[in-house]
Amino acid sequence: MREIPILKNKVFLYLTEFFAGMSVMAVELGASRLLAPYFSSSQIVWTIIIGTIMIAMALGNIYGGRSADKNPDPDRLYRRIRIAAVWIAAIPVAGKYIILGISALLIFTVSTNFLIWAAFAACMVIFVFPLFLLGTVTPSLAKYSVDSLEDSGRVVGTLGAFNTIGSIIGTFVPTFLSIPAVGTSVTFLIFAGILLALSLLYFASGRRGTVGSIVAVVLFLLCCLFGRSDSFAFWEKDLTYEGESIYNYLQVKETDRSIILSTNVLFGVQSMLMKEDGLTGMYYDYAMAAPLMTGREEPGDCRVLILGMGTGTYAHQCRGYYGDMEIEGVEIDEKITALAQEYFELPSDVPVTTYDGRAYLNAIDGKYDVIMVDAYQDITIPFQMSSIEFFALVREHLAEDGVMVVNMNMRGSREGSINQYLADTIAAVFGEVYTVDVRGSTNRELFASDNPQMLENLTRHRENISDRELSAMMETVAGGLQPYEAGAYVMTDDKAPVELLGMRLIDEVIRDEVAYYKRIYEEQGVQGVIDAL
Repeated sequence: MREIPILKNKVFLYLTEFFAGMSVMAVELGASRLLAPYFSSSQIVWTIIIGTIMIAMALGNIYGGRSADKNPDPDRLYRRIRIAAVWIAAIPVAGKYIILGISALLIFTVSTNFLIWAAFAACMVIFVFPLFLLGTVTPSLAKYSVDSLEDSGRVVGTLGAFNTIGSIIGTFVPTFLSIPAVGTSVTFLIFAGILLALSLLYFASGRRGTVGSIVAVVLFLLCCLFGRSDSFAFWEKDLTYEGESIYNYLQVKETDRSIILSTNVLFGVQSMLMKEDGLTGMYYDYAMAAPLMTGREEPGDCRVLILGMGTGTYAHQCRGYYGDMEIEGVEIDEKITALAQEYFELPSDVPVTTYDGRAYLNAIDGKYDVIMVDAYQDITIPFQMSSIEFFALVREHLAEDGVMVVNMNMRGSREGSINQYLADTIAAVFGEVYTVDVRGSTNRELFASDNPQMLENLTRHRENISDRELSAMMETVAGGLQPYEAGAYVMTDDKAPVELLGMRLIDEVIRDEVAYYKRIYEEQGVQGVIDAL
């Protein structure tokens, strides 16, 4: 191996190991945020990301070791680092288009486990190659660093320590600093820039690789220009707000009638504010029946707790129709609460605690007439808020004759669906359980209580509602309520396979939604689908 001045002191090699480990973890965390708006941020997606990255790193370790033995030239390693840097910088530019292209292809060719196949294919195309290249760093550096067998253990151990420390920092910085502050795209660019600077410093020290370095810098600058501020939802032109928090991708969109918040999806509704007072036409309207089912003489006297406050849609409607009722909210994402205050007219006297819903119940002693559980987002269902232990905790915090209302997404008709699991689990805790399907959507609203008079209370209060729109809505709810017949699908803290159950339901929804276009595709091909659209 020829002498390289910058490598005579092993500090540069250790720094290379440090920044490589840091960048791998940063890319992994960036991958989760890049995929979340398209595939959710569930445990399934995380498993695919981690598994894919481990495959890439393992292959890189093997190749890097063999390559270093065959030709121990450090130029080869730093060229790979340079290529990895440019590839990572290109992810904000091309990643979203690759994801959509893969999804569009697979949605017509895969009938089961779409989420797994699409997320896995996207990870393989976008992330495997650069992380494979970074996987060659450790065995290559071990080759360049070890001078003799006498110090091999110390040198390899030091390399491992630098890699681990870099990985630790690369875990915390994107999560708590760069992604919330400047976003996923800039986070990719920051760590790509670090890797590029490392390779440029190496080649500049020996006055070699000038052409390759110039090309890499030009490509990096182009990626900074075109990828720095591009939107995840690039087809949307008039978003009021688009950003990221520690937990979520966030999007606020304004229409003629409403202001809408979407989280971890590129379309759909998580929270809504109607510009003119009125019902939303969504599941929040159905949940308005809960205060009428309690034992309170006046619904406005109810004390309400909302787990999964969002931007306060339910609180806003309860206040608007039932008066100045006492409402508290729990929302794990403080940035959503900030958006609620800025865009969604969240009343200043409605306190919102930034906390996990279940942890909050464990920490308080209060009782509530209505507890709304609205923490489920498609496949992203927190298992700790779906178990029999959680619903027993909710029951403990309900006042006598109190009511729990739960919004369940993506209702399914098959045996053993996620909503059947949820409803069976709730029925194992509460004596009275009723469900109603939300018209025009896949949502289902569930009401649970130990009060056998809950339906009679609804009927009695409904007759006294003066607002025609709300009265008609409550008539719809009363007419659609069905007593739930409990089964044996009970989830516990030890076993709550919510991600797999949700994935099955997504497959069912996709099959139903694309059946028409899939038939055209099978008969006429891609052009037929384009013509149909």
